[in-house]
Amino acid sequence: MTLAPPLTPWPEQPLAGRVILVTGGAQGIGRGIAQAVLGAGGTVAIGDLDIEAGRACLAEWALPARSLFKRLDVANERSVAAFVAAALKRFGRIDGLVNNAGIADPHVAPLPALDWAQWQRRLSSLHGAFLCSKHALPDLAQSEGGGAIVNIASTRAWQSEPHSEAYAAAKGGLVAFTHALAMSEGPRIRVNSISPGWIATDAWRAPSRRRQPKLSRQDHAQHPAGRVGVPGDIAQLAVYLLAPALSGFITAQDFIVDGGMTRKMQYA
Repeated sequence: MTLAPPLTPWPEQPLAGRVILVTGGAQGIGRGIAQAVLGAGGTVAIGDLDIEAGRACLAEWALPARSLFKRLDVANERSVAAFVAAALKRFGRIDGLVNNAGIADPHVAPLPALDWAQWQRRLSSLHGAFLCSKHALPDLAQSEGGGAIVNIASTRAWQSEPHSEAYAAAKGGLVAFTHALAMSEGPRIRVNSISPGWIATDAWRAPSRRRQPKLSRQDHAQHPAGRVGVPGDIAQLAVYLLAPALSGFITAQDFIVDGGMTRKMQYA
């Protein structure tokens, strides 16, 4: 079995004493962010549909006093309310929320053949950000130093491939939701978003599906940064945006983290 990437401690502990909720936090970018929160001294509650992945996180982190997993469907308000309540019962406070959960595959049928259920399913990341923010806001507003929300959008909010309308709409909506919520909840709560590009998450899955990514030299070389991204690239920025001592003057912004790809001129 491929081992999961290890938890890496930060030299300083910018999230010490702070409780962060991460949706979709048992795999992929979400797991990377959750691990970085722990490495930065924070406490993390992860919500995810995948029970195998969630239990593996707790076992591999081996930090029971600072971690919690609860099954979460972000498209179901009762599930969201239960997740937030479980975090409050266990840790007594909420200082940050990372809205990461959503469908990873952007591709669907051509629009004339796309049914309403698939459209709605691809919009679950936007709906989930609304529901999770709604239920966490009262406690985020009480956070010492101010609460913080980080929404995980995508570079597909800004550029597209064919037959990805629903995914692009969800991620573009998250960027707009970010700056609108920042205006409503500031200055008590800061709200920012991160738009990742190509992030290889193969080694960050549940153990039964975990593998090393198969990436070619060309895959890496097409990025101006020289490589495909990894969850840690997003996680480091997320920790920065969650920590009021580091980013207290930053709100309502979207940060593109894509190795430079959205600035690269390309011709057929």
